Amino acid sequence: MNKRILITASLAGLLALGGCKKDYLETVPSDAVSEAQIFSDITAVNATVEGLYKEMFTFAVGGGSHSDYGQKSIDLSLDLMGNDMVVHTQGYSWYNTTYQYTNWGLATTGQMPDFAWYRFYDMIKQANKLYNFVDGVKNASSTQKESIKGQALGIRAYCYYNLANLYQQTYKGNESAKGVPIYTKDTTGGKARGTVQDVYNRIIADLTEAETLLTGKTRTTKNYMDISVVRGFRARVALVQEDWANASKYANLAKAGYPLMTTAQYTARSAFSSISNPEWMWGSIIPAAEATIYASFFSHIDPNVGGYAALGQQKKITKDLYDQIPTGDVRKTVFRAPGTGNTTIPDYCQLKHQVPDLSNRWQADYLYMRASEMFLIEAEALARQGNDAGARSVLESMVKVRFPAYSAGTRSGAALIAEILLQRRIELWGEGFGLLDIKRLKTGLNRPTGAGNHGAPNFNPVVYTTGPADNRFLMRIPQRELDNNASMTPADQNPE
Repeated sequence: MNKRILITASLAGLLALGGCKKDYLETVPSDAVSEAQIFSDITAVNATVEGLYKEMFTFAVGGGSHSDYGQKSIDLSLDLMGNDMVVHTQGYSWYNTTYQYTNWGLATTGQMPDFAWYRFYDMIKQANKLYNFVDGVKNASSTQKESIKGQALGIRAYCYYNLANLYQQTYKGNESAKGVPIYTKDTTGGKARGTVQDVYNRIIADLTEAETLLTGKTRTTKNYMDISVVRGFRARVALVQEDWANASKYANLAKAGYPLMTTAQYTARSAFSSISNPEWMWGSIIPAAEATIYASFFSHIDPNVGGYAALGQQKKITKDLYDQIPTGDVRKTVFRAPGTGNTTIPDYCQLKHQVPDLSNRWQADYLYMRASEMFLIEAEALARQGNDAGARSVLESMVKVRFPAYSAGTRSGAALIAEILLQRRIELWGEGFGLLDIKRLKTGLNRPTGAGNHGAPNFNPVVYTTGPADNRFLMRIPQRELDNNASMTPADQNPE
């Protein structure tokens, strides 16, 4: 990774925000500020940490587009490329090429592969600085240093997990395939693509050390990583690796202390837009003054706020999945029932992700991890280890909160795993797991068609089925990376 390019990307994001988001300039470290200045005082270091977390939702770090607003932009892309999310009409065309499987094949500046690459590597650069230099801060306590180092490692692992899954196929069976360049220190020169195994080794090492460093540490807000979040990511990584023992272990540890939403909490407008929700483990607090308005997740998904989702691009659940949610399950109520829709909120339109208060329509937090995911990981991992009774117990303990009449019955083996995966699709709809699960399960894309599903009269996604490892599942390496990284050649580009 060429350091000059990373600096340019970081400054571009800051300048783009400078016109209307002064707070970013007060917290995000500029490359004009020397490392000696930043790491001379704990106050400056804390501002750097805050800036790193803000990059999770900053507009235009990678270049500038209303689809370049951080992690939730990636999450929305992953669901639009899955089986269960439908685009109502063409609208203003944002994400339509993603839905149609053409955007990720573009290596040019200003496209999603370029945005993701430069955002995650810019965050890695900042995390590396924090980890490598914070020990030299004279007025920081050992507890403060350990906490900052643990968070830096957690963020770095999170970035490499995203990069590994966006720019290559799933881990299992592709361990020796090309991964992404690995940086643990700032460098003025680029590095070659490590293998997928190399990247996952780095992720596991970082999460293992982060868990040790963050043990016993408290956080002031769920905006920051803590040991529960690190364990949650360890569970996610183990699930992808098919390391079932660690997946069940870490998911169980991660969810401790996070109660599942009640029915009243689940149906509240703020259920999936406020970090105060007790089930949320990690998210971004986004004050109104720092909201990215039309270039935001809620602009693209909430049909009530007057953003792009209200202008024809409503996001809908498929009839196929909706019909598999039983009457009496609270999760069915967050989608517009067929026959009750209107122009703004058509049949099957999602009402799960909404801003908390329409009188302050852009103030809404971003969700990155919650306890329900951990229940589902634990249940799946137990079932794949042959512990059917344990898996059923964990699954029922979650689903019964959503649907009191639920029972996993006597399902076992493949039937139980299929049921867990169905519940995963229902519970985590719209939270960014669509394509990732298709890749890790090696099922290929299989979009349902017909009334209420993909295609006419809805916007045409063009691509309905794929093989289990389609090249279109991979983001292209940005061309400007290949042009400026001497350790990479055209042969390093992902196949079309």
